[in-house]
Amino acid sequence: MKKSTLRRLGLAAITGAALALAGCATPFKADVARFQSALPAPQGQSFVVEASNPALAGGIEFGQYANLVAGELTRYGYRPAAPGERADLVVRMDYGVDKGRERVVSSPSFGDPWYGGYYGRGFYRPVIARGPGGRRYVYGYRDPFLWGGFGPGWGGSDVTSYTVYTSGLNLQINRAADGSRLFEGQAEAQSRDNNLQTIVPNLVEAMFTGFPGNSGERVRITVAPPEKG
Repeated sequence: MKKSTLRRLGLAAITGAALALAGCATPFKADVARFQSALPAPQGQSFVVEASNPALAGGIEFGQYANLVAGELTRYGYRPAAPGERADLVVRMDYGVDKGRERVVSSPSFGDPWYGGYYGRGFYRPVIARGPGGRRYVYGYRDPFLWGGFGPGWGGSDVTSYTVYTSGLNLQINRAADGSRLFEGQAEAQSRDNNLQTIVPNLVEAMFTGFPGNSGERVRITVAPPEKG
């Protein structure tokens, strides 16, 4: 098959894949670690959800996220404590997102879209970033469909700059009677978005996927994007 024909096929495949990605939302992925000690099997025990961080206590936004946690616990068989009732369990929650860190990466020149492509090792290439003094750092692997394509005219370096945010959710469950710790969970994710109204619900869903999990096990949880109506 002629190289020009291969090039046309390559362009067609790239265009199709790019369109497919454009029409799909990206799944949310979180690393979840959970630990438990004598967490009682759900039999209608009552609970309250409180903020670990005093700055969040009483906030309307915190209340929305606390309701999500309460909904998950209720689904598993616990129940919110009635007004004035002494709860059996105290659930403490904290969450946040950092200020992000900038990543500037560049890919090798692509004189031919099939360079190092589907043949051989596959279509993923090392990401090369240049720091002070021209030093090169390898961050990992890059999918050109996701991070900006091959650059103008298929020539030169394709430089991409983007910000990555790290978010986290911490959850603790204590026995109200003596304050003993029954459960600890941490969920952490990286994303291009720092919107807590989107991130925290996903972290909560990841935390309660397979709850309470195996003590001491760290798992990667993928939360599917919401379906469009």
